[in-house]
Amino acid sequence: MEGGKPNLALVYQAVQALYHDPDPAGKERASVWLGELQRSMYAWEISDQLLQLKQDVESCYFAAQTMKMKIQTSFYELPPETHNALRDSLLTHIQNLKDLSPIIVTQLALAIADLALQMASWKGCVHTLIEKYNNDISSMPFLIEILTVLPEEVHSRSLRIGANRRTEIIEDLAYYSSTVVTLLTTCVEKTGIDEKMFIKVFRCLGSWFNLGVLDTNFMASNQLLMVLFQVLQRDETSTNLHEAASDCVCSALYAIENVDTNMALALQLFQGVLTLETAYHMAVAREDLDKVLNYCRIFTELCETFLETTVRSPGQGMGDLRTLELLLICAGHPQYEVVEISFNFWYRLGEHLYKINDAALHTIFRPYIQRLLHCLARHCQLDPDHEGIPEDTDDFGEFRMRVSDLVKDVIFLVGSMECFSQLYSTLKEGNPSWEVTEAVLFIMAAIAKSVDPCPCQLLSVTVSQSENNPTLSEVLQQVVLLPESVHMAVRYTSIELVGEMSEVVDRNPRFLDPVLNYLMKGLREKPLASAAAKAIHNICSVCRDHMAQHFQGLLDIARALDSFALSTEAAVGLLKGTALVLARLPLEKIAECLSDLCAVQVLALKKLLAEESTNGKSADPTVWLDRLAVIFRHTNPIVENGQTHPCQKVIQEIWPVLSETLNTHQADNRIVERCCRCLRFAVRCVGKGSASLLQPLVTQMVSVYQVYPHSCFLYLGSILVDEYGMEEGCRQGLLDMLQALCMPTFQLLEQQNGLRNHPDTVDDLFRLATRFVQRSPVTLLSSSIIVHIIQCAIAATSLDHRDANCSVMKFVRDLIHTGVANDHEEDFEVRKQLIGQAMEQHGQQLVTQLMHSCCFCLPPYTLPDVAEVLWEVMVFDRPTFCRWLENALKGLPKETSGGAVTVTHKQLTDFHKQVTSAEECKQVCWAIREFTRLFR
Repeated sequence: MEGGKPNLALVYQAVQALYHDPDPAGKERASVWLGELQRSMYAWEISDQLLQLKQDVESCYFAAQTMKMKIQTSFYELPPETHNALRDSLLTHIQNLKDLSPIIVTQLALAIADLALQMASWKGCVHTLIEKYNNDISSMPFLIEILTVLPEEVHSRSLRIGANRRTEIIEDLAYYSSTVVTLLTTCVEKTGIDEKMFIKVFRCLGSWFNLGVLDTNFMASNQLLMVLFQVLQRDETSTNLHEAASDCVCSALYAIENVDTNMALALQLFQGVLTLETAYHMAVAREDLDKVLNYCRIFTELCETFLETTVRSPGQGMGDLRTLELLLICAGHPQYEVVEISFNFWYRLGEHLYKINDAALHTIFRPYIQRLLHCLARHCQLDPDHEGIPEDTDDFGEFRMRVSDLVKDVIFLVGSMECFSQLYSTLKEGNPSWEVTEAVLFIMAAIAKSVDPCPCQLLSVTVSQSENNPTLSEVLQQVVLLPESVHMAVRYTSIELVGEMSEVVDRNPRFLDPVLNYLMKGLREKPLASAAAKAIHNICSVCRDHMAQHFQGLLDIARALDSFALSTEAAVGLLKGTALVLARLPLEKIAECLSDLCAVQVLALKKLLAEESTNGKSADPTVWLDRLAVIFRHTNPIVENGQTHPCQKVIQEIWPVLSETLNTHQADNRIVERCCRCLRFAVRCVGKGSASLLQPLVTQMVSVYQVYPHSCFLYLGSILVDEYGMEEGCRQGLLDMLQALCMPTFQLLEQQNGLRNHPDTVDDLFRLATRFVQRSPVTLLSSSIIVHIIQCAIAATSLDHRDANCSVMKFVRDLIHTGVANDHEEDFEVRKQLIGQAMEQHGQQLVTQLMHSCCFCLPPYTLPDVAEVLWEVMVFDRPTFCRWLENALKGLPKETSGGAVTVTHKQLTDFHKQVTSAEECKQVCWAIREFTRLFR
């Protein structure tokens, strides 16, 4: 902090302002100032003093939280000789503050746990803590709190203790685990029915189960397990205690995932959970939803744990199918939140059975899935007094979407056609209420696409009504005849079903007219318009050839798009469908029809520009730009070589309006992004046919980018390089564009935290550079800009941003690969020489930076990309790479600030050998994955 160490009174004042200042600006100032204090070296001493003073809850909480944060993130600031004093001081504080507030105790417990994990000299910390406090009943709550958070922190993302230290700690905790369980058992025996203590004990036990260090044979015969199930069986157990006990049982079940190696405990838990069925029914009778949800969590965890056993030996031993009965009992509960808990299990069961693909097994599990589907259809029913269409965005709407996904995943077990027929017959034979009808149609819509028609259906044009197995076409026939008087929700869902049945329409084109008429009715009614538009889009996508004769009708809809009450997404979808059909028209008709389709949007843009110039008010053109973009994106006619692209003329005519819109809104990133997206699809649509736009487009991009460096210009540049980079006459112009765009880009990225603050720019810059490498490597490698691009790439390898990092790695990989891949092009030797020069200049720096980045900066999912880069460097020049890697490894730290060994000499040499002797890239990837764990 500037101005040296602040005095305690000032810190206290700031904490008071943070919690009690009525002025939000005052709170914000206090928050910023205290944040600076927490990052400074003075935070250690000031936190210690505030905890000693014990003035009030707020100042102690701030100090405890600061201590925890400093130990997690800045432990390296303390010299090793102060570690013992810090430990003793924290233990004193937690003892003195144990009655002030539970949240302060938790923060201090976390601080002590994080210190123990990092402080290699504190051996057997669990043993020393239990020795020190287990005879003092008043210290028991904070001792258990420390013992609860300690196992939780072992895998904390905030601590980079490394795999060696983590293994050492886990072995240590496993060694003392039975001592901890004995302490917890004694605690329960001594305190009698002390609810708060029981909750603490169960939380602590769950934490040790989660770490996977408890001896399961010891636990199988332990008193605590009996106590857990007694608490869950008792009707009078409070909500909080019930939840803690449920969490603990779920943790225990999760810990014995590998049932075969934990037989004794697995059996105890299996039998224990089966005894809870009566307690579940009691909770249902008392309408205690919290307890019902807890039991359902336990039953689901039981099924998840014994899933493989159940599939391997259904009905035998611990493959007992009563476990599935428990879940189906829960599925029968009237609240949909209960059945939803089990969805992941049913999905996994379906996945398992699908992979095994054993008809006998399918027969065993089919009845359970049929009952589940029956329950789900009932849960999907709207309230009888519901008005209007079903809501998609509320909790119940989201639940129905998840039901739809689950049904799609498990329907193969029942048979799509059989299920579809059964659902249809319930509608045809009964006289169900509207909400039952709607729910059945909803489930039918979920499975419609997976129904395989039998060959007779494909051949028959007329279908006998008396057939036992009602065909898809009969369903379609009946649905489009639904009267307008039925409930709005039924009409809405029937429209969705028709959209899902577009393949049936494609096979039976005689239905096209009645289906389109039905959907047009929906399109004219506000509540149904968006669903109808989506269904028309589906029909257009699947029945493109049949729809060509209806193109004029689609064009009429597109012209009058804004007269329908459509969501933005539905309107764009309709235009997409229209464009897909447009692409199937005869070539000579496409230009005129495309011009008609674009005219509405172009006129709207012109009108906005005219209004802007007369009254100076800026209106948002994004709706029209997005609509043009979707038209260009999906108008993909088949054009033979030598033929002029039918869309070329239209795009040339539209260019001036897009150019002017871009100029007018050049300061607005969102609008410029939409302009560039529209131009990108226009260029992609006509390919080389957009040559006449190249010069004016590049000139405008470069000129606007100098003032407003929107990253989408870099992306658009990459599209131009992709289309024209192999044209000899365009290469120099594209290189000039790259150089002109790079200058402002480097200025932006060289600012403080520039790379982190502008990941989109990094992403798009390296997409552009990669396109150049792919299309015209020698042009780029021979230019003066390449040195700066490589330096920027090396700096950006440490950027923890998924897309940006992926682009950087792909650029470096592809760049080096151009010197490796002998594709027998005449420029291979030149490429190899140029890459050799670049590697001579930057190779060591690149390898060092990559090793540092993957050990300290990058998440594990980026490591395959890093491995690919290292692999290419090695393939290019293995002997030199061996030397570079050795130097990079020498620079890595060998010890943590807490004195623990991060990496041994043997681990370094093993890793070097694994990488340098690898014969394929995935071996490099495995080696890096294992090695970087030492630093996480």
